[in-house]
Amino acid sequence: MTSTTGKQLLIDTLNGLHTDAVPWVPFAGVHAGKLKGFSAREVLTDGEKLFQSLLEVNNLYDPDGQPILFDLQVEAEILGCELAWAEDAPPSVASHPLAAEKAIPDYLPTAEDGRLPLILDVMQKMKAAVGDTTALYGLITGPFTLASHLRGTDIFLDTMDDPQFLMGLLTYAKDVAVRMADLYIRAGMDVIAVVDPVTSQVSPRTFTAFLAEPFTAVFDFIRDAGAFSSFFVCGDATKNIEVMCQTGPDCIAVDENIDMLAVKPITDRYKIILEGNIPLTSRMLLGTQEDNMQYVIDLLDQLPDHHNLILSPGCDMPYDTPIENVIATVQAIRDTKNARLILANYEAAEMDLDAIKLPNYSERETPVMEVFTLDSASCAACTYMLHAAERAAQAMAGQVEMVEYKITKPENIARMQKMGIKNLPCILINGDLHFSSLIPGQEALITAIKGYL
Repeated sequence: MTSTTGKQLLIDTLNGLHTDAVPWVPFAGVHAGKLKGFSAREVLTDGEKLFQSLLEVNNLYDPDGQPILFDLQVEAEILGCELAWAEDAPPSVASHPLAAEKAIPDYLPTAEDGRLPLILDVMQKMKAAVGDTTALYGLITGPFTLASHLRGTDIFLDTMDDPQFLMGLLTYAKDVAVRMADLYIRAGMDVIAVVDPVTSQVSPRTFTAFLAEPFTAVFDFIRDAGAFSSFFVCGDATKNIEVMCQTGPDCIAVDENIDMLAVKPITDRYKIILEGNIPLTSRMLLGTQEDNMQYVIDLLDQLPDHHNLILSPGCDMPYDTPIENVIATVQAIRDTKNARLILANYEAAEMDLDAIKLPNYSERETPVMEVFTLDSASCAACTYMLHAAERAAQAMAGQVEMVEYKITKPENIARMQKMGIKNLPCILINGDLHFSSLIPGQEALITAIKGYL
């Protein structure tokens, strides 16, 4: 069928209809501020600057759907977490109120709390400005990531040591998610994206035991309230796609860690839309226009059926993503035929892996723990993987060195390729991969390190 507007195209897709095009949703969070010369902090704390930036996204990138804010710390800030702010990334959680005390809060956010007055006001302004032609997304923090913000890395030990407490905390986090979804739907949001990057760090068994019930409740609420839902996960959640589908979202959004061709048969079987997964750094931030166009065309060619599909960046676009790269992505999606002609002589640039010198691990007196992340300043799963490594290094008091490699730098992408790393975040010890898309408990990580002493 032919959809009359970008919004209608997205809604038709979410309703499972066959459409004449694939919808495009740019996740321009703090990058929206870059378009108007505002810092990440400015665009996340100043309503007028946020509104101006979102209008610029709408004008430049012609989205079918568009998020208002990409900040997974909004709820955590209201509930007592201290934030560490950056000029070119969303804030990160710097303190965990429940780290030392196993207590179940009961306070639910109101429209007057924290930055919610600003956010709800901008949502209503965007609804009036572009809501007839663009579907608007309200992004909320998923129950597991919110519980992790409150509890810290000990939440992974709670799955074994105190499952009753963990279930109580997740039930509370679910109630917060429902309250946030309700506020955003009332402000005019068409789609509620439940963003939970930490979900990729647990096994299907743990997901079924602890997370299936709270996520199902959130998606049921969103559906009953008349909005669409998206289950947004970062990292290698391949193992959890099936159990995620069973919670009943309308859409599952994934990043570059996941092979869309491999998981689309699963989402299709559950009649769930699959969304993703243009790489954030290697293509959008550090690639060329041609790199981004080629990725889109390759993805469309690899997927035999474009039904039940939305194209978007794998997560929140980096602040400094070149505008021309995003525009090239739009062109490849909207005019694939001509994009193929433009790329007739395209050859991808090869990285100089010989320039990357790896340590001689066998000659080291002290083992080295290498943490590879997308960006621990903006990716929650990466943040908690790094925190786990930092805690272990501190506990071992000089017996191990630790270094983080963010793949926001070309040389770190090359290092990742040379070492054969496939998924992020991950921890290697003396060059050996030990934990990939699975945040370890402190005892397990220390035991692994001691094997190299």
